[in-house]
Amino acid sequence: MIEYTRAKLSDIPSMQALVAKEVEEGVILRRSDDEVATNIRSYHLAKENGTLAGYGALHIHSPRMAELRSLIVAPGFRGRGVGKGLVEAILQEAKELGVEEVLVLTYLPDFFRSLGFEEIAKESIPEHKIWADCIKCIHFPNCNEVSLIRKIGPGE
Repeated sequence: MIEYTRAKLSDIPSMQALVAKEVEEGVILRRSDDEVATNIRSYHLAKENGTLAGYGALHIHSPRMAELRSLIVAPGFRGRGVGKGLVEAILQEAKELGVEEVLVLTYLPDFFRSLGFEEIAKESIPEHKIWADCIKCIHFPNCNEVSLIRKIGPGE
């Protein structure tokens, strides 16, 4: 059974090991151990019997907007609803915090569309996101990710 929890500093080595291949391929942005530690409160984990099945993070950009980022599911756990469970946990946190919209940049837009996200123009992404994160990407400035947003309402 998959358990959804919050990350601890002791989880960083297994988180970095899980994401290493995707970082190398440029699918997920590299984050140093120190950067992960600084933002450890934003990470949600999925574990089964103590084994890391996946994780993702909620990064706040403004009182109105947050970003779901660094979403990854271990190959052996894909197709079991782990990604959906992580997204739901992250969206629940966003709702509890009073966030109105959650942004995602992804190579898997259909997955996010199935969870209620809608595609938006990249030009509408907050400029500070571009200069804080996108500039570090090996694909910058020729980004081929799709940007999507999910509105979070009081009735959701």
